[in-house]
Amino acid sequence: MENRILKKVEYTKVNGGCITSSERIVRETALSIRINEEHFATAMLMATMEKEFVVGHLYAQGVITSTAVIKSITIKDNVADVKLSGTEKKLTSRLVHSDLKVQKEDLFDCVRAILKSEVFAETEAVHSAGLFLNGKEAVCIAEDLGRHHALDKAIGHGLLHNVDFSRTLAASTGRQPSEMILKCRNAGIPIIATKGVPTTLAVEIAGEAGITITGLVRGNTMIVYSHPERIE
Repeated sequence: MENRILKKVEYTKVNGGCITSSERIVRETALSIRINEEHFATAMLMATMEKEFVVGHLYAQGVITSTAVIKSITIKDNVADVKLSGTEKKLTSRLVHSDLKVQKEDLFDCVRAILKSEVFAETEAVHSAGLFLNGKEAVCIAEDLGRHHALDKAIGHGLLHNVDFSRTLAASTGRQPSEMILKCRNAGIPIIATKGVPTTLAVEIAGEAGITITGLVRGNTMIVYSHPERIE
């Protein structure tokens, strides 16, 4: 793994005695986002798929509604300079319109697919998120220190490759707070599958927006919190 992602550190392990050794852990990198030369945000993330993250983050936050307004993105020295052709109003509400239905087995397969992270296997320090076309074909699987950034990367990849989000299922590790659901709502993603659980506000937002949330997708069981009609 390239050294901009992992770094070897020395440590002392205490387990009945003291053992000195070393292992690789994940680097945390600051990425400053500037929009038309004005500071927008600084994100702490794992230094992979930075362009996808910037595009997905701006889209999921409602800053942009398509990639058409992006004139350029230049990433150098931990600064992402974004040039937009104009400003857009942030999205305040949106319903997800999709006739996508998936088999229950697809949900298990998608969650299993995002759990095959080599970085997690070595460090146990990252979250994963993935987009799956029709709940079957992996469009993108992304990793980051936080589940929010991992989802932004996956959404950004989908935008840059003209993916129809209304035909996708988003799989994610960890719990699902309201912000995760709002990202999917803004992208128009109709189904969310997670190994974790949602919050009450997340379930309320999903119910109002027309999004299916399935949680505790493990082994051969799951809990469907909203819009079960999308699962056959």
